[in-house]
Amino acid sequence: MSKLTYRGSEYTKFKSVRLHKDDEVIVIAGKEKGKKGKILVIDKKRDRVVVEGLNKRKRFLRPTQENPQGGVVEVEAPMHISNVMFYDSKKKKGVRLGYQENKGKKVRVSKADGKEI
Repeated sequence: MSKLTYRGSEYTKFKSVRLHKDDEVIVIAGKEKGKKGKILVIDKKRDRVVVEGLNKRKRFLRPTQENPQGGVVEVEAPMHISNVMFYDSKKKKGVRLGYQENKGKKVRVSKADGKEI
């Protein structure tokens, strides 16, 4: 039996993801542009992130024994990782991230000023 693959052209475009869960990010493209939020989930295989409170979609639930009424729930939908940028609260804007070696340890740094995050 063959393994099911993702329907996109490639598995992943971004081989290394510099963003982590619980990072504060700002949206730089799309309908949520300019809004900030915290990363809840990162899907590296599909290059997607779920940001708290952004990109909401309505989910229609059918009635079950636990929820006999059914109803409509708003959930955060994934957005492409290229549409978000790490938010530096000191500079009050989005910054690019890089890695540096510090005392034998790999740490994330801001590309603009080289300060550790």
